[in-house]
Formats: sequence, C-alpha cells, structure tokens
Amino acid sequence: MNQTTVANFEKPIGCYSPSVQELIVIDDVLSAMVGIEGRYVLIKTVRGKNDDISFLVDPSMDLALQELAKRIFPLCKSFLLIDQFVESRSQFQNGLVNHAFSAALRALLLDYQAMVAQLEHQFRLGRLSLQGLWFYCQPMMRSMQALSTLIQKASVSNICGSAVLNLLQSQAKAMAGDNAVRLMLEKMTQCASSAYMSILERWVYEGVIDDPYGEFFIAEDKSLQKESLTQDYEAKYWRQRYSLKDGIPSFLANIAGTILTTGKYLNVMRECGHNVQVPPSENSKLMSFGSNHHYLECIKAAYNFASSELLNLIKEKYDLTGRLKSIKHYLLLDQGDFLVHFMDIARDELAKKPDEVSVEKLQSLLDLALRTTAAAADPFHEGLTCVVEKSSLLRRLGTFNDLEASQRSSSDNDLEETVSITGLETFALSYKVHWPLSIVLSRKALTKYQLIFRFLFHCKHVDRQLCGAWQVHQGVRALNTRGTAISRSSLLCRSMLKFINSLLHYLTFEVVEPNWHVMYNRLQSANSIDEVIQHHDFFLDKCLRECLLLLPELLKKVERLKSMCLQYSAATQWLISSSCIDLGKSEEPIDSVGLNKAKRKSGQVLKSTTRNVAVTDSVLKFEKEFNTELQSLGSILNNNSQAEPYLAHLAQWILGVKNEQNGL
Repeated sequence: MNQTTVANFEKPIGCYSPSVQELIVIDDVLSAMVGIEGRYVLIKTVRGKNDDISFLVDPSMDLALQELAKRIFPLCKSFLLIDQFVESRSQFQNGLVNHAFSAALRALLLDYQAMVAQLEHQFRLGRLSLQGLWFYCQPMMRSMQALSTLIQKASVSNICGSAVLNLLQSQAKAMAGDNAVRLMLEKMTQCASSAYMSILERWVYEGVIDDPYGEFFIAEDKSLQKESLTQDYEAKYWRQRYSLKDGIPSFLANIAGTILTTGKYLNVMRECGHNVQVPPSENSKLMSFGSNHHYLECIKAAYNFASSELLNLIKEKYDLTGRLKSIKHYLLLDQGDFLVHFMDIARDELAKKPDEVSVEKLQSLLDLALRTTAAAADPFHEGLTCVVEKSSLLRRLGTFNDLEASQRSSSDNDLEETVSITGLETFALSYKVHWPLSIVLSRKALTKYQLIFRFLFHCKHVDRQLCGAWQVHQGVRALNTRGTAISRSSLLCRSMLKFINSLLHYLTFEVVEPNWHVMYNRLQSANSIDEVIQHHDFFLDKCLRECLLLLPELLKKVERLKSMCLQYSAATQWLISSSCIDLGKSEEPIDSVGLNKAKRKSGQVLKSTTRNVAVTDSVLKFEKEFNTELQSLGSILNNNSQAEPYLAHLAQWILGVKNEQNGL
C-alpha cells in the first residue's frame, strides 16, 4: 500500500491490542455493510462502464482480523451494487418491469439493513465477535452475491422489459443446486413480472394494450384500420394490426400465439360494440408462474371464451353462413334463374367493348333480374354489385398474387388475347361486405370468388351461344341434309355442346359442390374464427386450382376451345341465314314460326348451300381445329392427372366427347 493510502487512516490500528482492534474492526465492518466508510476500512469506487468497488484496510491490522474482514467485504460490495442499481433503475424512463424489480430489491435491502441493525445492537451489548459477525452474514451472503451478479449483467446490457424477466428466470434455473437462492430469485422474478402480467391481463381479458414503455411483446400498428379489409388485397389489418415482437418472456414463449389471438378476438368484439366481459370464474389474476402453471390455465380459459364468443357473434348476429350461401348463389352460379334472366336483358350491353360498357346500366339490369326471380327471397341480395374489368381472365390471372413463380414464367405475349374482348369476357360480380364479416370475406377472398365467377359465367355464355346454333340446326332438321355441310356442321355443333356441357358439369358438380359441402361441414365444427378463415381460404384455393385457374397451360387450351366454339356459333348462324333459309338475321334462338317457314322452303335452296365449297371447307376447318385442340387438351390432362388427381375426372369427360365424335 502506498504512502497516500496509509495517510488516509488516522492513527494506525496496529497501535492497539488485538482485542481492541477487533472491536474497532467490527464497528467499521458494520458501517461498510451499509455503504459507510469506517476509520480503518475505506471504500474505493472506480466509475466506468463496469463500476468497480474495492475495500482498503489499515495494513497494520492484525492479519487474522484482516482475513475475517475480507471475507465479509463481498457482502458489503453486493449491497452497494444493488443499492446503486435500485437508484438508477427506479427512474421514470426505465420501464415498469425495472420499476417493479427495483421495488423488490429495495424491500430486500430493507430486510438486509434490519439484519445489520440487529447485529449492531448485539455489538453494543458486547455480545458480537468478528467471528460471530461472519457467521451471521452467511445466510445473506449467497443471495446478495447472486443478485449482484445478476444486476451487473443487467447493467452491462442495459436491458428492460421481458429481457429482465428472462435474465431473472435463467439465473434462477442456474441456481437449482442452492434452494434458498433459487427461491429468492424466483420471488424476485414474480415481483418483477407483476407489472408485465398486469399488461398481459388487460390484453387477454379486454383486448387492450396498456403498455406505456413499449415492453409488451405484442405490437399494435394503429395505421391499419378495419375498413381497409374491403380494399387491401393482403388483408394486412387482420395479420399485422397486432403482431408478435422479439423478446417474448421465456415462460410465455409456448403460449404467445394464443395470447396474441385472444386479444385480437376481444378487440374485434369491442370494435363491433359488443360488451366484452370475461366470466368472473375465468378472470383470475395472472400473478403466479414457475412451478405453478395456473396462469397458463387462465390464459387458455380466456382464449376459449374469446374464441367462442367471437365465433357465435359472427355466426349468429352477422349470419356468416347465410352470407356464404348468398355468395355461392351468385358468384358460384348456384342460382340459375337470375343468371339466365340477366344474360337475356343485358346481352346488348355486355356485347360492347369494356370501355364502352355502362356499369350503372348493368347494375340496374342486375337489380331488375334479382327482383323478378327467386333471388328476391334472399335477404342479402342487395349486397351484389357489378364490375367490369379492363383485362381478360387470362391476363388477370397472370397478375394474380397467389400464382406460383413457375406458373407466371410465361411471357406477356402469351397472355395477350387473340381477339378483341367484350364485356362478356370482363364482366364480374362483387359483393359488399362490412365489418366484421370482412375478416373472413376479405378483398383477397372476394377476388378469388370473382375469378371463379368470370370463368363460369363465360362458360355459360359459350353454352348459350352453342345452344342457339344447335336450335338453328334443328330448324332445318326436317329437310334432307344428309351428306351436306349442314349435316357435318350439326355433328360438330353437338360435339362442341357436349364439350362445354361436360366442362360445366365438371366445374359445378365435380369441383364447386363437393368442395363447398366439405367446407360447410368444417365450418360447423370450427372452434375459432381463424379456423373459419383457414377452411374458407382452403376451399377457395382448392376451387381455383381444380377449376384450372392456377394451371395456365390447361386454361389456355380451354380458352382456345371456348373461343373456337364462339366463332363457330356465329359462323353457323351466318351459314344458315346466307343459305336463303328465312330464319331471321338475329342471333336469338329460332322460334316455332321460323321453323314452319323453314320447312316450307324447297329443296332447291339446299342445293346452292351444299354445293358451296367454301362453306364445306369452313366447316371442315372448324372440325379439324376443334378436334386437334380437344386431343391436345386430353393428352395434357392425362399426363398431369397423376400429379393432380382431380384432372382425371375432367379427362374422362373430355375423352368421352372425343370418342363420341370419332364414333359418329
């Protein structure tokens, strides 16, 4: 020890006898235990990133007394470190967990100071030796040292919130061999977590985040509003309005997802104006953990309550099932009379180019069709609206977000339409959905419904056009057409009708209906709104794929065949009308009056038709192209049926059309 340090002491303690030295040392050590310097025990603090505290004693002190005093100094150092930590972490900006932890440490220090006061009282009565002081310090020594080690780690990392709780819990586990220290650290963890559990309690019981210091592991993005669900394709409100942050307390890690979901459900009910009140039997204080897992049971009970309440609210008050059935009637063409009537009265408007179509006129025609058919009995039909897209179905699917990268690899040129499109190719229905049904029927879900609708609607249109062409052929059935172009054309028309009818049968009875019933049954047994969303999305994705809408190669073949059918139906009516048979010039199906007129025409008119080489070549060209495309589609379906088993059903229908035509 240098001369400066020696000079800091008064009279060297070595001048006294060992018995007197012991009394002086006991008095100084008792002072040092509460952070006060004595006459011969000095406290030296080195400030820095890691504060260091050391104790200096008079070198002239008896060596035995020095050794005993130095054994007690670690306890003194622990007290000082803990006291400094309590003062610094009690400040406002350090968060609720640090405040609670500091309060628990302060209570511990009060017990410690009470112990020092009792020892000092014994010393004043002359009943305390230095050896006895060392003995009485033993119970507190390990606990205080464990705490000082812990707060040094916390100070170095400057942690707060859940990080403090994780550190406390990990230290408690590390002290498993020392039961007293472990119990003390577990008590500290419980005290420190009380404020955190209060935040958690409000979340799982009320759906409210009361987190002034940002310590909770659930973040809230207030910029996302529930109204965005009807516009946002990604449904960010439901997925990102509330989300998990890093730093989840280890004792809540396994149930963090359940906690997040519970609060989300309660928040939805509160947004609906529904009185959210967890039953008293389930509203238990979340204040205990560790070996006692009661808090986990409380969280699970709160989740079950919130889940069942929200599900009942959406199913009963907002009639989710009724809404889904209504959407099925219209967007999945489950109710045919309204569609037939609408296509009749809106035919002229839909035949225009997309930019020329009046959406307002279509909407009024749609309302008329709804009011004058069985759809009028549907209480939700007023939510139906018209939409006219700017691009064809193929191009729309090319930008569809759910397509796989490999499925979108085709160039833009491949997605171009070979013919100019009309409102018939771009018309779609939409549905007005309000909160909270927009959680299930989000913009993304409605977009998928619209894609399926557009495909089905256009197939219906092709079917109607072919039926018109077939009726035109039926109008000349009484005439002798054997061996003529009309006879061959009639067979081709029959094959095309069989193809489109087979496709519609597959789409409706092989895809939509069975998948709908599976989804409907699953919804009845769903236990949460997230399960409802999952089952509903699975239904839509499965329908999209099985309807070929996510298989561009197959879809292009089908669209090509449909385009050929439309071209043929238009050419057929031109063929008959140009053959001087008085069937009228409109594209509407021939009526009984027209049929009688056709029967009265003489066979001499047919001569000029059947001998027309250009007409015969045209029919043969249609037949060849149609058979080639049909054969190609059948081959692709067979090749892919092993990877996509549902294609086997469509292949059977398509091959049936081809075989029937070959047989004829």
